[in-house]
Amino acid sequence: MGTTLPLIDAGTVATGTVRGACPHDCPDTCALVTTVENGRAVRIQGDPEHPVTRGFLCAKVNRYLERTYHHDRLTYPMRRVGRKGEGRFERVSWDEALADIARRLREVIAGHGPEAILPYSYAGTMGYLQGESMDRRFFHTLGASRLDRTICSTAGSMGMRMTVGLNVGADTESVGEADLVLLWGTNTLTANPHLWPFVLAAREKGAPVICIDPIRTRTARQCDEWIPIRPGTDAALALGMMHVLFAEGLQDDDYLARHTLGADQLRQRAAEWTVERAAATTGIPETAIRSLAVRYGRARTAFIRVNYGLQRHAGGGMAVRTIACLPAITGHWRRPGGGVQLSTSKNFAFNVAALHRPDAGPPARTINMVRLGDALTLPDAGVGGPPVKALVVYNSNPGAVAPDLNAVHRGLAREDLFTVVLEHFQTDTADWADYVLPATTQLEHWDVHLAYGHHYATLNRPAIAPVGEALPNTEIFRRLAAAMGLTQEWFRDDDLTLIRQALDSAHPNMRGVTFDALLERGWVRLNLPRPFAPYAEGNFPTPSGKCEFYSERLAQMGFDPLPTYIPPYEGPERDPALVARWPLTLISSPAHQFLNSSFVNVDPLRRAVGQPECVIHPDDAAPRGIRTGQRVEIRNDRGTFTVVARVEATVRRGVVWAPSVWWNKLSPDGRNANQTTSQRVTDLGGGATFYDNQVEVGLSDE
Repeated sequence: MGTTLPLIDAGTVATGTVRGACPHDCPDTCALVTTVENGRAVRIQGDPEHPVTRGFLCAKVNRYLERTYHHDRLTYPMRRVGRKGEGRFERVSWDEALADIARRLREVIAGHGPEAILPYSYAGTMGYLQGESMDRRFFHTLGASRLDRTICSTAGSMGMRMTVGLNVGADTESVGEADLVLLWGTNTLTANPHLWPFVLAAREKGAPVICIDPIRTRTARQCDEWIPIRPGTDAALALGMMHVLFAEGLQDDDYLARHTLGADQLRQRAAEWTVERAAATTGIPETAIRSLAVRYGRARTAFIRVNYGLQRHAGGGMAVRTIACLPAITGHWRRPGGGVQLSTSKNFAFNVAALHRPDAGPPARTINMVRLGDALTLPDAGVGGPPVKALVVYNSNPGAVAPDLNAVHRGLAREDLFTVVLEHFQTDTADWADYVLPATTQLEHWDVHLAYGHHYATLNRPAIAPVGEALPNTEIFRRLAAAMGLTQEWFRDDDLTLIRQALDSAHPNMRGVTFDALLERGWVRLNLPRPFAPYAEGNFPTPSGKCEFYSERLAQMGFDPLPTYIPPYEGPERDPALVARWPLTLISSPAHQFLNSSFVNVDPLRRAVGQPECVIHPDDAAPRGIRTGQRVEIRNDRGTFTVVARVEATVRRGVVWAPSVWWNKLSPDGRNANQTTSQRVTDLGGGATFYDNQVEVGLSDE
């Protein structure tokens, strides 16, 4: 593989290859190999030795060098000189920027208390160091407001936890042993491409591959069958399948008796969900539901892959919970490759408390990131306490990705809001900042990663010197702490110390995952059996030790303790009048070349996408006079945006798909789909409801 390089200091000339990790919010967490010549990265590829990466990268990360050396890369600190939102800045030194930021933050604390400071970050990097180490220590020490990071995964994670105990499921490396594969609410070829070879291995042995999705995605086109479901009704389909399983005697009575709690109550609940009822709710024909359930029940080792898209509606947590009950009914957990997978993340047990130091400061209020618009525009931040007077954004672009963008932009425009953004580029959010600080990319810093689609921990080694004056997030927060006069010893830990602290775990899964092992190989598998079937003998990490069809914890939280269907906020069951005004459901999942708002500014990727568009079914387009290629406006009470229409039957009737997430400034009309999404949250976990969104589509005047 060549020469492994040490940490490179600015100005060092080095040649060789360096092992690293893809930092982006994707289950695959690819192992990278970067080739460096004379201090410049010249090639990036997937590690061919990694059992899941297998030497290939996605369309996005294949362009990572272009992102690193992009002509618009931020390379020095900047201070605003124009009006907020204009994006006009002047260059300043690090010392000048940090001194002034510290002064402004001290003024906020003196005038309003530390909770008036709000950090806002998410998964711009999934690395523990640059994503959640020195930053957490800084804000915890200050006593700043805590951020509930809910925008993506919390609903489904809570659904899994209430059912099987942890967000732990079937092992990717065993999927080839499945005899039926259900890709449920997941566009695998775009959002999880390194699972696909394992799916193909199962298919080669005879396993049918079925996609359940409102959109005939590029994944659905490669499957043996596409079942177009009405958005937000996945729990109803699962309940209808349960009805058939019990009615046809396809359940595993032994597994139910030994390893589940509440089987009799679940059987009664399933009896209520006739195939006719499930069909009326989901929009799927009765014959298709019955056929799916029978095939699932007759399979010995069925694998269900669910992804986070299907939980972005009012009942998202309960939907994942309900689907997660299926393999316990049929006993598919017994064999490797069987079961359900939302994530593998909770098999990892890094020492997060050592990184975060939650004990570093006083308790503070928590603000749900989904409600950023309210937090910035309501006097009590929508949750009580002082108004938000300072916002520090890193690893996220809320000016493009947050729901209810019009409210978010009104908040960012406040003259009394002091905003600091750590970034690689001048994003939509950076345009509103008072200071923009240049951060390093993955090729320029140390980090360590878990995965939520496999079981390998990965070390990221810096391959090149930081571009310009860019600094790692860890170093920016160290320097900011010093400027604030914070002298606690935890701010003196360097990045290698942080990695060792993260790996200092007594959990048996982490045995053998050491810094030395990671340095030698680049990645190390968790201490788990091969093959890995987590619930073959039960042993669920729930209070009862069983798969909890009946959850006393949910009952105590005020929820139905059994799997149930919770209809969308914006649907005919709850609000038929709203649906009459806004009859189409908008799905705004990322375009194949984008990862949320990341990579939108990489020229070849944006050219590949072309322009913002929507896909609308011919039966919905015809009465609206819409033809392919026409510019249309998508609108509701929250906002509007314009796109070019593509009319085809690759979405179900009543659904519009607008691949996102475009930067506003790179969209022809300066807007994107999140102008129309709401700040409402899911049933469990307080997650985002991006796809619980009714709109109308009409020809645009623009």
